[in-house]
Amino acid sequence: MRSFSKTAWYLLLLISTTTTVKAQTNISLIEQKASAILPKLIEWRRYLHQHPELSNREYKTAEYVAAHLKMLGLEVQTGIAKTGVVAILRGGKPGPVVALRADMDALPVLERADLPFKSTVTAEYLGQTVPVMHACGHDSHVAMLMGTAEVLSAMKKDVPGTVKFIFQPAEEGPPGDEEGGAPLMVKEGVMDNPKVDAIFGLHIEADIEVGKFEYKPGAFMASSDWFTIRVKGKQSHGSQPWKGIDPIVVATEIISGLQTIVSRQTELTKAPVVITVGKFHSGVRPNIMPEEALLEGTIRTLDPKMQQETHERIRKIATGIAATMGATAEVNVDTKTLVTVNDPELTKMMVPSLEAAAGKENVSDRDWVTGAEDFSFYGTKAPAFFFYLGGMPKGTDRKQAPPHHTPDFYIDDSRLDVGVKAFCQLVFDYARLKLGNGKSTTGKRSS
Repeated sequence: MRSFSKTAWYLLLLISTTTTVKAQTNISLIEQKASAILPKLIEWRRYLHQHPELSNREYKTAEYVAAHLKMLGLEVQTGIAKTGVVAILRGGKPGPVVALRADMDALPVLERADLPFKSTVTAEYLGQTVPVMHACGHDSHVAMLMGTAEVLSAMKKDVPGTVKFIFQPAEEGPPGDEEGGAPLMVKEGVMDNPKVDAIFGLHIEADIEVGKFEYKPGAFMASSDWFTIRVKGKQSHGSQPWKGIDPIVVATEIISGLQTIVSRQTELTKAPVVITVGKFHSGVRPNIMPEEALLEGTIRTLDPKMQQETHERIRKIATGIAATMGATAEVNVDTKTLVTVNDPELTKMMVPSLEAAAGKENVSDRDWVTGAEDFSFYGTKAPAFFFYLGGMPKGTDRKQAPPHHTPDFYIDDSRLDVGVKAFCQLVFDYARLKLGNGKSTTGKRSS
């Protein structure tokens, strides 16, 4: 018994040592290869920045991405969810199916920064000619995922399991009544065939120092709902308001009432809620009291139950206030995204991968975010982990960094290799941890 136990102990030590050495070797190789392609990452990102395309219109971007993926010898599918591109890498070792996602679309924003690769593109959006700009960093997301595909393809024989690269259109929302974005990708089966075991995504941030990661377990980014409230009153001459029912006055009371949902009806110690009316339209002449007023706005919540409760409270307040003033109110709520939830177990398991990519001192957790991401829909199909990568130049005051979706938005692209390192590290580490603790569902390469 003693001899067997001693032998078994040595065997376990040998296995543990071998695994550690292999893990360290992969970290070194990833570091080397990702650093080597940094000039390419910057070139790709700047080309995409100079040639932006709006949601569901990413035709040239998709061609650019697909050409690179085909050159790497990957299995490439195009035309998914209109302009989406998906590529599959089947690794040389057993392991799970891991998906990595980047969004491709730009915004109808006029770029103001004076850059040599500044966008001068215009396009049609809802019947209007608009300027187009990558004002949210999606160009850098595409470049980093292209780079990740190149690094992992070069390491194919050592890659465990299957990697699915998802290049998604219309994260900012499809135009008009079109379908698009992550909901359509999921609907068209992007998380199946092969079935994804875990999915990872990142977003570059203009107010986090370049090369640093931030994340939050559990609810991370808010759901996004858009609402309309159509108030119907009774038209009258502006000199005789008593002969009508003023929908503008009713609508202003509704706007005030909506804020009581946040200030008086919501348990804010549980999770925040934001209600913003961003559009108010009514009337055609100063001397006519109109018949109708239209309010449009957004709702942000970080708890699915609170999301539904907020919808009901908006309907109750709007219709109730209108009724007390002799008017009517029609309320419509359209859910654009769900709450982006980082699976707590997966997050805890994978944070060391970010630390390996950027250094432990450059990785930190953070509070929740009231911005929204349609990455949330992938989390309904598999455990998901979404995190931020900094793109703010060193020495910049975080409070002074131009926000996303604005003309002055700016990203320092000098450390895009850190994002590539993180993605590659997540692929190797997730497989190692899953196989190591016996939770893998296959033990054979997925197909």
